[in-house]
Formats: sequence, C-alpha cells, structure tokens
Amino acid sequence: MDRAIARILPVLAITQLISWGTLVLPAIAGNRIAADLHLDLPTVFAGNSILYVTMGLCAPLLAKPFHRFGARCVMMVGVTIAALGMVVQACAQGAALYIVAWTILGVAGSATLTTAAHIMLNEVAGRKAKGAIGLLMLITGLSSTIFWPTTAFLTVLVGWRDTCLIYATLLLLVCLPLHTFGLPRRAIAAARSAEPADRSGASPAVEKSTFLLLVASIALNAFVTFGFSAVLVELLKAEGLSAPEAVAFGSSLGIVQVTARVLDFLGGGRWDGITTGLVAGALLPIAMLILLVGNGSYWAIAAFVALYGLGSGALAVSRATIPLVFYDQAAFARAMSQIALPLNLISAMAPPVMVALLGRAGSNALLELAMLCSIGAFALLLVLGRRRRVVGVPVTTS
Repeated sequence: MDRAIARILPVLAITQLISWGTLVLPAIAGNRIAADLHLDLPTVFAGNSILYVTMGLCAPLLAKPFHRFGARCVMMVGVTIAALGMVVQACAQGAALYIVAWTILGVAGSATLTTAAHIMLNEVAGRKAKGAIGLLMLITGLSSTIFWPTTAFLTVLVGWRDTCLIYATLLLLVCLPLHTFGLPRRAIAAARSAEPADRSGASPAVEKSTFLLLVASIALNAFVTFGFSAVLVELLKAEGLSAPEAVAFGSSLGIVQVTARVLDFLGGGRWDGITTGLVAGALLPIAMLILLVGNGSYWAIAAFVALYGLGSGALAVSRATIPLVFYDQAAFARAMSQIALPLNLISAMAPPVMVALLGRAGSNALLELAMLCSIGAFALLLVLGRRRRVVGVPVTTS
C-alpha cells in the first residue's frame, strides 16, 4: 500500500467509525427519546430520513468547496457542525428542535461521512485509491458493532441527552484534531491548476451520458439494498419463518456482506469497480429468483441470504469505486458530490416504500420489484463496461 494512503487510512478509519457511530442513537434509545419528547416512535426514527435527505441536498453544493479547498478543510468544518448538531439534539424539548438537530447533522454528514472520506483518498492516490476505499468500508462496517453496545450502555448510565453531549465532545476532541493534523494539506493553487485538465478529458457528451448511467445504475441497486436493510426480517417472516428464525438468518447477512468486502479487498487491483459491480449485480436477481421459487424452504432462504449478502456487500464497494474508472482526481470530487444527491434520497425513500409494498402486496411483489431493479442496474453496468473502453480506460485498473 502506498505510504501516503497508509498514513491517512487510520485517521479516516477512526473518524468514520466515530462519525457514523454517533448517529445510531434512535436505533438504540428510540423509545426513551419518544417518551421524553412526547413523540411517536416513527417521528423519532424519521430523524435518519431527514439526515439522508439533507445530506443528499447538500452534497452537490459542496462540490466546489471540495475542489477548491480540499477534503481536509471541508471535513474540519463538517465535524464542527456535527458536534453542534449533537448539542442541539441534547437540548431538544419537542419535535421542532429534534428535526433541526437532524437537519444540522445532515449538513455535517455531507461534509464528513463516506463521500468526503473517499474524496480524501482520491486526492492522495487517484485511481489507486480503490483498495484503500474497500479497506475503509470494511473497517467502518464495524461502526454499529462498536457503537450500538456503547450507546446502549451510555443511555442507561447517563441518559440519551448526556450521551449526545459525550458524542459532541468526542467529535471535537478526537475527530477534529485528527482531521486537522492527521490529513494532508492540499495547496489551493494546485487545485486551481487542475481545472484545465478536468475540462480536457472526455468530451462533454460522453461525460454527461456516463454520469447519467452511473447515477441510474447506482440508484437502482441502492434502492434494493437500502430497502432490504429495513424489511429483511419481515420479508423472511412473510416467507414462513418464525420471528427468532428470521432474526437468526437476518443477523448472518452482515457476516456475509463483510466477507464479500474482504474478498474484493484481497483482489487488490486485479479488477475495477465495474467488474465488481457486474459480478455482484448478477447475484442479486438470482437470489430473488431462488426465494421466489423456493416456497419458503430453508435451503432457499439460506441460498438467498448467502447470494444476496455477497452481492449487496460487494455492491457497497462498487458504488464508491466505479467513479474512479471514469473520473480523474480533478473531476472525482464533483462527480461524487453529485452522485451523493440521488444516493442519499434513495437511502431515505427506499425503506418506507418497501415496507409499504410488503404490507400491502406481499413478499412476491416485493421480490419481483427488487429483481426488476437489479436486472436494470446490471444492464446499465454492462453499458458502462463498454463505455469504459470508449473513454479510454483499461478493463482493469488499480
């Protein structure tokens, strides 16, 4: 691994673990928050939807700051705003301030979370950042493993409000110094000098159509994976499993997804994000079909969890690394910021849509819709594979 990446990867790993981990409060203390603020539970959980929508809306606005000032400066400002959001949440006495807090956290998230970290790695390594992005995603996947029990312990010990204040302190005393002193500075002059190179790459027509293909393929797959993350246990129960069996099968999904990320990381630079996406994307419709025809049998459910877990785990890496195939360092930040808008809106929209579909039309209708979206995404990735050659990018990149 490149020395520059090796220096910043631990910094990003720690700050991403903390930044994502501090957002799990509704999942752990939702009932406590609801009782304290006199809200119903769906309103409390709507905080996460507000977070994703705000992140999506803010992401395109940060394209220029990322390009002009670099990811380090944007992340420093973002983590400070995140601490403010935690303080506001701790002070909430009703729905209004609670919603304001999650809006602030959404603004901060667009500047500090996954997209920002990937832009930072791309600034340092360009297309060679694929392996580092995969490893970072593997590490940050442990965020809930660390912070769910931590949050549960703290909310019992000191209450959810003081937990928010503890997390605000953690962001300011750990993440902010790490961003400030642990990430490399990027000269503004160097960023400005890259602008002509950005415009002299692929032709505008090719660049625009490539971007639209990227957005469409990522959005279709994200709709399935983010939606299934919310309904998987209920889907398995609809297939005939008891509640404990559904939870047991659903819990194994995380292990399979991490396994897929490990396999992709071990592959190093032998394949690019499109190749990962094609292999992973082919597994999803196969998994849906097996569950559709399996009539709730254990073998069908086990095969579904295995294939879907491998596919969705690898697709999470693919979503972050496909843009590396088409965009150089100068254009990557802008592309990722623009892709983040539909991706985060999908993240907010998919769970309630799939919950409603499962409840009203049943599991078969849900699986058929998911299969259709997955096949559409796979077809678009095939087109992107051909476009990869059109823009002069080799089939495998590191």
